[in-house]
Amino acid sequence: MQKILITCEHGGRDIPAEYASYFSDHEALLATHRGYDIGALKLYEKLVSAGADAAFFSETSRLLVELNRSKRHPNLFSIATKNLPREKQNAILEYHYVPYRQAVEEAISGFIEKDHSVLHLSVHSFTPVLNGVLRNADIGLLYDPKRKRENEFCARWKKLLSEANPNLKVRFNYPYRGTADGFTTHLRRMFPDEQYAGIELEVNQKFPLEEAEVWENVQETIVKTFQKAR
Repeated sequence: MQKILITCEHGGRDIPAEYASYFSDHEALLATHRGYDIGALKLYEKLVSAGADAAFFSETSRLLVELNRSKRHPNLFSIATKNLPREKQNAILEYHYVPYRQAVEEAISGFIEKDHSVLHLSVHSFTPVLNGVLRNADIGLLYDPKRKRENEFCARWKKLLSEANPNLKVRFNYPYRGTADGFTTHLRRMFPDEQYAGIELEVNQKFPLEEAEVWENVQETIVKTFQKAR
């Protein structure tokens, strides 16, 4: 039986009190797409409410530590934390990075130990314009093309999304590659295709930043089609 795991790594822009002083010059940055994934937490909550066997989210800003990057990634720490003393960085990893990722890993392992497979949906959003370049998509489905289950699921979901709303531009592995240094990539190394499928959902932030009714309709389309595709 397939179990559904839904996560949201960039749900908020909170900074723990003990690190607030390091962000005194970066408060405006926290409110931008660099601080969190605008709209992602609300969409995550709707997807979870529609049915999930396990769910995890973080409201701590990615500017404290990037939960969706490996420890070796050069952007694991941000402009506000990359120059902190090593002991402070290690404390951030110990109390904010490792517990989140470990909880997700343990949930997947628990399902697999009971002979279930896992479909993991990681919910994200992307800025409409990056470095002056307009992003050419409404929804991105990120996956590993070499993984059969991920291929088949994304093809199925894209078809359903396009049928539900032909005006939505849905693209595979855009605006990022599904095999880039991310949490799902790490999890694929831990679990084989038949046990684990990791999909990153990327939604254009123009929707939560525009009319509320439009955003509600897009969320409804995503939730309903995910229910059918899974």
